[in-house]
Amino acid sequence: MKRNPRDIGAPPDAARLREAALAHLARFAATEAGLARVLGRRVDRWVRAAESAGLAPDSIAQARRDGRAAIPLVIAALRDLGALNDTTFAESRARRLAREGHSRRAALVHLAMKGVDQDIAAEALPESPERDLAAACTYLRRRRLPPFAGGEALRMKALAALARGGFDRDIAERALALDADSAETLVIALRQGTL
Repeated sequence: MKRNPRDIGAPPDAARLREAALAHLARFAATEAGLARVLGRRVDRWVRAAESAGLAPDSIAQARRDGRAAIPLVIAALRDLGALNDTTFAESRARRLAREGHSRRAALVHLAMKGVDQDIAAEALPESPERDLAAACTYLRRRRLPPFAGGEALRMKALAALARGGFDRDIAERALALDADSAETLVIALRQGTL
């Protein structure tokens, strides 16, 4: 189906990509790499629309090159304004993931998938056995496993679930050895940010 060339809009330039980036950041937290992917997809959508509208291949190729070249400039400008900060993103996301009961290992993988640099992610997620223990307790509570429910019969199931969640065997054993009140105290401390 051919599109009307007027329906596809103007080619993505720095100003349009900046507007798109700000609209995205107004709705979602993002990393530099994540925002670059979003803007790249926007350029690609325009290219596909322009091709289906029958625009000249040379003008489409030039607009694509210009749009792709503008993405790093838009990212740098937003970083300089403080609207885009990978360190802040990593710290915020690390706190949320720990409160939800994710292991440090799983959180590091999550941040890597979001495009956070490995050093920034490691700094946002310092090794803390107590925090990992509290996260394991949160994980067990959410799944209604011992020490919160089930008893000794579900111990192996709980160990397997913790292993799949990325928790070390030592942390898993310690979490399962706690009584429900002690585990609940750790969950509360993690949620309050005291760990």
